[in-house]
Amino acid sequence: MKRILDFYIEGFRSMTVGRKLWAIIIIKLILFFLVFKLFLFPDILERDYDTDEERADAVRNALIERTTSPTDNNNNTNP
Repeated sequence: MKRILDFYIEGFRSMTVGRKLWAIIIIKLILFFLVFKLFLFPDILERDYDTDEERADAVRNALIERTTSPTDNNNNTNP
């Protein structure tokens, strides 16, 4: 295990162009996740409910409704 770890550590140490590329990749990933979190995945529960108890009830009710609602699988008829 130590040999494998040393192999990767030594490989990253001897990089020249690779370090810059890894830095760019990491910066891009951080920016993507920040943009996704801020703009594409708003905290709807935080916005719509005031307390944790109300949020828990909303999630619980949504899950119960999904599991008890009838699914329409009978429309998939093949001639």
